[in-house]
Amino acid sequence: MGGNKQGQFAKSQPLQTLEVYSKAPFGGPAQVVEYLGRYTHKIAITRHRILELTDKRLKFKYKDYADGNKTKEMWLGHEEFLRRFEQHILPRGFVKIRHSGFLRCKDKHQRIAKIRQSMKLGNQMPKVKIPLSVRMLEKYGRDINLCPCCKIGRLITIKDTRAERREKPRQFPDLIAKAQPAPG
Repeated sequence: MGGNKQGQFAKSQPLQTLEVYSKAPFGGPAQVVEYLGRYTHKIAITRHRILELTDKRLKFKYKDYADGNKTKEMWLGHEEFLRRFEQHILPRGFVKIRHSGFLRCKDKHQRIAKIRQSMKLGNQMPKVKIPLSVRMLEKYGRDINLCPCCKIGRLITIKDTRAERREKPRQFPDLIAKAQPAPG
């Protein structure tokens, strides 16, 4: 159906009022957001959770939320592991949850400020910037500040030159001169 045909189809349908029913969440809205946050924008399994791989089986660690958030280990055959992993792959045409409603991009901060004001919540807490080294350790189980040679010493950033490189493109005058044809 082309864009124009879709518009005509939508106009031909009677307007309906939708009533949304949802039960009160167990424990409150904070627990619901925390629960959904584990699933909406993460990959199914990160590399550091895979502990052992043999010809027939795979061992990985997982968090058992039903047993007091204990970290446990599980062995699965390759086929069963892939079957479970594939359940996290979205079908064609589906996308991950995107924000809509009051969380849509345009003027989001103003809407949230109004909501917080109407609920008498005060100012929003500032965002916490998590360093790259902490994110890498959390996601991949790899300490990027550990010396790759001795595995004991710590790497310390003395100077970050990325900003300098972005501002000034690299120049190679000797190569440019060689590439240009000689006058004459």
